[in-house]
Amino acid sequence: MKKELKKYRDKREFKKTNEPFGANKKNKNSKIFVIQKHDATNLHYDFRLEVDGVLKSWSVPKGPSTDPSVKRLAIPTEDHPIEYADFEGVIPEDEYGGGTVMVWDAGTYENLKDDKSVKIALKDGHATFRLNGKKIKGGYALIKTDNGNDEKWLLVKMDDSDADARRKPTSTENKSVKSDRTMKQIAKDEKD
Repeated sequence: MKKELKKYRDKREFKKTNEPFGANKKNKNSKIFVIQKHDATNLHYDFRLEVDGVLKSWSVPKGPSTDPSVKRLAIPTEDHPIEYADFEGVIPEDEYGGGTVMVWDAGTYENLKDDKSVKIALKDGHATFRLNGKKIKGGYALIKTDNGNDEKWLLVKMDDSDADARRKPTSTENKSVKSDRTMKQIAKDEKD
C-alpha cells in the first residue's frame, strides 16, 4: 500500500462508501488541483494539489478568497488518491467525513518557484502556484504558520491581475463544475 494513502484508507470502510480506494498510480495529466465543497460536521472546502502522485489536502473552513488582503486558515488533512479529484456524492453519515461532497472547482496548477518542487516548497512551509481553474485563477500561496503539533497553514491570494476584492465566489458560485448541480441536488440524487 502506498504509504501516503495509508491514513486515508485507514479512516474509511470502502464497503460502505463510494469514495475511491486509489490505484497507486500517478496521474498522466499531472499538476491538477481540486476544491471540493464538503458539508460534513461543518461546511468547509477541501483544497487539494497533486504532488508526487497523491492529492495533498487542506480543509479550508471559509473556502478560497480572490481578495489578496484575506488570509484563509488551511488545516492539513490526510493525502487523498488522485481519483478523489473526481469524487462527488454523499459519504454515509456513519463514515469518516460523512456528508455531501461537490467538485466546486478544478483545473491545473503551475509551480511559481523555479528553484524547488512543490513537494520541497511545502516541506519548507511556503509554496506558491498559479491556479488555472474554472472559478479560481491566478497566484496563490500556502504558508505554514507554526511548527507546533497543531499544524496550520494560510491560503492567500496573490496580488495579480486575477485578484478581485469585490468577488465572493464561495457565496455566489454554488454549482459543481463537474455536474452543474447544487449541494442539495447532489444529496437528493444520491437518495433517489
